[in-house]
Amino acid sequence: MDLRQMEYLVALADEQQFTRAAALCGVSQSGLSASVRSLEDELGTPLFTRTTRRVEPTDAGLALLPHARAMLAASTAARDAVVRVTRQVTGTVRVGAEQCLAVVDPPALLERFHERYPHVEIHFTQDGSHDLLAQLRADELDVAFVATTDHLGALARTPIASEPIVLLAPADHPLASRARLDWSDLDGLDFVDFQRSWGVRPLNDAACEAQGVRRRVRCTVNDIHTLLDLVHRGLGVALVPRQIGAKPQAEGLAVLRLPEDTTPRWQVSAVTGASDHAAALAPRLLELLDRPAVISAA
Repeated sequence: MDLRQMEYLVALADEQQFTRAAALCGVSQSGLSASVRSLEDELGTPLFTRTTRRVEPTDAGLALLPHARAMLAASTAARDAVVRVTRQVTGTVRVGAEQCLAVVDPPALLERFHERYPHVEIHFTQDGSHDLLAQLRADELDVAFVATTDHLGALARTPIASEPIVLLAPADHPLASRARLDWSDLDGLDFVDFQRSWGVRPLNDAACEAQGVRRRVRCTVNDIHTLLDLVHRGLGVALVPRQIGAKPQAEGLAVLRLPEDTTPRWQVSAVTGASDHAAALAPRLLELLDRPAVISAA
């Protein structure tokens, strides 16, 4: 058993889907599947039950899982110990993120960075994606985690994840029982949406305009949980990234798919500034993105 196999095991147990686990680990789906099967052959027992809808750990998989997590944690701690002794990095890193990106956990990432580089001062701010890009261009941030690919200019972008937009509706909404929607079904509905600085809002506006959907944005919010609460209360439907529909706070809402060929994709990226200050420490932060603790597709 090696660390890579343990990383794949943990990712597959957490995501319960080969596609998302492979994306999380930065490997092809076939490569992850082959590695897991090799581990199963080595141990002489299945570690997962596989169906067309999901993948779940067997009793053997559940027994191995805490040991796999412990191996990954020990490897990370060992690497950090060496870095602290051999590389006394100092300075300041300025980080920004849009709220609740789901596929990256900024607090966990900053915790990991602080453990590895305890002498670096960390400044963190939370804002809408377009405001964060403006701060990068003004050299007020070194790196930002955003949900837009617009207006990047010369800023360097590291893709992290891409997910389709879905429609959230109350359980008693006329559309709630539909297996799949057409864009025309959205015409004239009341919507809840985010402020325009959030990455998903311009994406929604452009998609609706392109499809001829006349929508009334009755409620504009700056918080995901408020958006979900308003939809629960029947004050509008919402176009959101698929991860939001999977949040516990969205339980009871209908999550409805739109036509794949015309549905926009919500893209999360790490964008770095162009200044020497950004070049000094931002790469050290981004190199930690491959750790399971800070990247999640949940």
